Amino acid sequence: MSETPYRRASGRGAAREVSIPPVGLGGSLSIPAEATGLVLFAHGSGSSRFSPRNNHVAEALRDAGLGTLLFDLLTEREAADRANVFDIPLLAERLVMAANWMMDSGAAEGRALGYFGSSTGAAAALVAAAQAGEDIAAVVSRGGRPDLAGAALAEVKAPTLLIVGGLDTQVLELNRAAYAALACEKEIAVVRGATHLFEEPGTLDEVIVLARDWFVRHLQGGGRAQG
Repeated sequence: MSETPYRRASGRGAAREVSIPPVGLGGSLSIPAEATGLVLFAHGSGSSRFSPRNNHVAEALRDAGLGTLLFDLLTEREAADRANVFDIPLLAERLVMAANWMMDSGAAEGRALGYFGSSTGAAAALVAAAQAGEDIAAVVSRGGRPDLAGAALAEVKAPTLLIVGGLDTQVLELNRAAYAALACEKEIAVVRGATHLFEEPGTLDEVIVLARDWFVRHLQGGGRAQG
C-alpha cells in the first residue's frame, strides 16, 4: 500500500477529558486546528482508553490533521462483569452512542467520522459501522476479531482496512474469512514478523502508517455528520 500524502497539522489540539452521556463514559477528546475528520477508538478486552498502543496511533493521526476520541466503552461497574467485555452488540451500541454525542455536541460538524478498533473492539466497530451506513466514512482494525461481527460484515458500507500480524496465524485466518464477507471497499494488510500485539521492533510503526494513510484518504474530505 502506498503512502497517502498528508498535511501535518499545525497543532494537535489540547486534549480534554469528557463524559459521554447518558451513562457517563470517560473519554479523552483532541481535535487539532482545522481537523477534517475524527476517529473514535474502540479498545479490546482488558484494555481502556489509556491503551499505550492506541494512544500512540492516535498521536500520529492528530499529527496528520485528524481529531481523536479515546473512551471507555464500559463504566467501571460494567467492566467488572467479564460478560460485558465480550458483549459485541453492547460495545457497538456504545460506539454509536459516542458518535451521536459528537454529532449532537457539534464536534463532528462538517467532519467525517471513522472507527479504529482493536481485538474485540474491531468487531464492535464493524457492527456499529453497519448500523450507521454512510455516516461512518472509514474503519480500521488492528489485530482485531472482525469475524465476531458476524452477519453485520455484509452490511458495512465504510471502506475497511484489516491490519494483522503475520505471525498471529489464527487471527490472520479469522481476518481472511471476515475479509471475504465484507462487501465494501476493503483491504487486508499483513505486517510481517508481527504477533498479536505488534510488540516487535518497527511493527507498530507500520500499523501507524497504514492506519494513518487509510484515514487520511477517506476522512480528509469532510463528512456527512452535522451538528
